[in-house]
Amino acid sequence: MSDDQNSNDIEETAEAVKEAVEGAVETVKETVEEAVDVVKDAVEDVVEDNSSAISKVMELKESNPKVFFGAIAGLVVVILFMFMGGGSNATIQKHKQVNLSVGNSYTLKAINTYSDDVKVRLVAVPGSMAAYDDSKAEDGSNDACKHIPQGTKVKLLNTQEAFGGATFVELEILGSGKCAGRTGWASASNLN
Repeated sequence: MSDDQNSNDIEETAEAVKEAVEGAVETVKETVEEAVDVVKDAVEDVVEDNSSAISKVMELKESNPKVFFGAIAGLVVVILFMFMGGGSNATIQKHKQVNLSVGNSYTLKAINTYSDDVKVRLVAVPGSMAAYDDSKAEDGSNDACKHIPQGTKVKLLNTQEAFGGATFVELEILGSGKCAGRTGWASASNLN
């Protein structure tokens, strides 16, 4: 083969490749145009559907406002019913207040807890907050008998109302420990 014949074969091959590429490009252009047309049609359909739905609702509002606003009120009632309904049938355990009688014996119980190792705080003055009760024992030291374990037997000495309904009780610690015979004030809710 000569160089001229090789050159002609290369030109023919290049021309065939060029025609094939141009054909592929045309096919891709046609496919893209078809896809664009389909998407345009779909968007127009969605816009028409939404505008017709909105126009129907607005038409209902104009033609029959009682039905329109009644439907809105019905939806609100259904939503409120869903939010307020449900729950469980479990009852919340409430503290039972015992009838207080001066001179009777009671057991200390810390309210708002299920733990057995919680201690009940006795304070020097009825109605004082335990966190701010910094009173000291008669010998000037911090009083270890201010923190009494649950289940300790106590005797009711006195009751006093405070804060418009809260009842505080003066207690004497019973038993034979180092705090036996000591007195202090606690909430009446701590008696069981």
